[in-house]
Amino acid sequence: MNSQDVISLAEDGIFTVLMITGPLLVLALAIGLAVSIFQATTQIQEQTLAFIPKIVAVLLGLLFFGPWMLTKMVEFTSNIFHNLNFFVG
Repeated sequence: MNSQDVISLAEDGIFTVLMITGPLLVLALAIGLAVSIFQATTQIQEQTLAFIPKIVAVLLGLLFFGPWMLTKMVEFTSNIFHNLNFFVG
């Protein structure tokens, strides 16, 4: 296994992590932005107000995107295990 293979494996791992976490992060960002705009327009400056909607949105996102996320993780792990003899030597 040369350095190019290690870089390729790390690239695939990082891409998989970004693809798995992306939808939940975008969802939390959108909810946080909406709550911030609501707080700015109503002048409610409560710091803890943004946490509950974000938590609920991420939990709903996990329910919706969870099977897809699990499938992607299992595919990546299965790919690593199937090519383990190539990685080891």
